[in-house]
Amino acid sequence: MTSKPTIRPRDRDTIIQALRAGVVPRLGLQHIQVGRQGEIEAIVRDIDRVANGGASVRFIIGSYGAGKTFFLFLVRQIALQRKFVVMQADLGPDRRIHATGGQARTLYAELARSLSTRSSPDGGALRAILETFIAQTTELFPGKPIETAISARLAGLREMVAGYDFAAVVAAYARGYEESNEALQDAALRWLRAEYTTKTEARVDLGVRTIIDDASFYDALRLMAKFVRIAGFSGLLVSLDEMVNLYKLQNAQARKQNYEQILRIFNDALQGTTEGLGILFGGTPDFLLDTRRGIYSYEALQTRLASNSFATGELIDLTGPVIRLQSLSVEELLHLLERLRDVFAAGDSSAYLVPDEALHAFLDYCHTKIGEAYFQTPRNTVKAFVDLLSILEQNPGLSWQERLGLLDLKLDTGGEDDRALPEDDRSDDDLATLRF
Repeated sequence: MTSKPTIRPRDRDTIIQALRAGVVPRLGLQHIQVGRQGEIEAIVRDIDRVANGGASVRFIIGSYGAGKTFFLFLVRQIALQRKFVVMQADLGPDRRIHATGGQARTLYAELARSLSTRSSPDGGALRAILETFIAQTTELFPGKPIETAISARLAGLREMVAGYDFAAVVAAYARGYEESNEALQDAALRWLRAEYTTKTEARVDLGVRTIIDDASFYDALRLMAKFVRIAGFSGLLVSLDEMVNLYKLQNAQARKQNYEQILRIFNDALQGTTEGLGILFGGTPDFLLDTRRGIYSYEALQTRLASNSFATGELIDLTGPVIRLQSLSVEELLHLLERLRDVFAAGDSSAYLVPDEALHAFLDYCHTKIGEAYFQTPRNTVKAFVDLLSILEQNPGLSWQERLGLLDLKLDTGGEDDRALPEDDRSDDDLATLRF
C-alpha cells in the first residue's frame, strides 16, 4: 500500500485559506487535484511541442466556478517543473490584448512582473534570468567584451520586430551588471517590463528608439519567448485568464480589434511562425460562443474554433484548440472532498474531522439544495465543505450532522448579472471623447 504524500504546514494553510476565500491556492495544487486527466494530458502534449520549438494556443472554457482558474494554475505548475518560464495575468477593464489607451501595455507589464521559473515560482524572475544569461554568455565568449558577446548570442532577435532594441536593452543590463551601475540595470528592467510610457525617456536612459507599448504587446511576447530559449529554458507559457472581460467590452470596434489580435496569435501558432511560445486563454462559454459579443461574433475565429462535428454525446475531442472543461462526476467530487479532509488532517488519517459517512451526507445535502449544479460548478460546494471543516476543527466535539443542516449553500452564478451590457454605450470608444 502506497503512503500518502506529506502535506507541508505551509501548503495546508495556503490551501485552506484560499479555498475559504473562493480563490485558487498558489501552492499545493497536487493535494487537491482530481479528474481532468484527459485535459491535462492534452496540455502536456502542447508543452512538449513548445519545448521542441513549436507554438501552441488553447482556449480553456469553463463556467464560473467550474475549475477553469484551478486548471490554469495546475498547467502553470506543470510547465514550471518542465523548465518553462511562465507569465500569467487576468484581463480587466484596464488590461486587454489590443488597445490604444495603454491597456495592452498595462497587461504586458503585469505579465512581466509575474515572470516565474522553477527556482522563482512567485514571480519577479526577470532579473535572475538576465543574470543567468550573462553568466552563460561570459563562459561561452571568454575574454570578449560582454556587449559584443551578447550581440552575437542575440543575433537571431534582430530579424524580429523591435528585436534590435530588445537585444540592446539586454546588453545595457549586462553592462550595468558588470559596472555595478544600478541605475542602468533598473532602466533596462523598466524597459523589459513595459514600464516606460514615452520613447523619449527610453532613448535618454538606454539609447533605444522603441518601447513596449500597446502596438507591440504580442511582438514583445514573441521576443521574450525566443530570449528565454536562448537563455536555456524550454520555452515561454503565457496564461491569460478572465477573457470574458473582452466579451464585456461595450464598444463593438474595441471587441473586434481584440479578436483580430487573437486571430493573429492563433494563425502564427498554426503556421509555425512563432517559436517556443504557448498561450492559454481562459474564458467562460459566453466569451466563446456568444455570436453577438463573443469570439463567435468574429467569423474568422468562429470557423477556426468550431467544435468537431463528430464529437457528439459523450465523445470528446481534445486535439482541437478549445478545451471545454467537463463537469466533475459525483465520484470525482467525492474524491475531492476526501482530499480536502486529508489536507485538514495534514495527511494523518487518524486526525480526520469527519467520517466517510459525512462526505456522502454532504453531497446528498448539496444535491437537495441546488440540484445537479453542485458538481457542474463546484466552487461554492468546496468552499462550504472547507467552512464546515474549519468550524469542526475549532470546536472539538461539535456534531457535523447538526452543522450540516445550518449550511447556507447557494447556486454559484458567478458574473451572470453583468452579461446584459448596453450595446449603445460608447464609453470605451476612442472617438467618444471628440466633441463637435
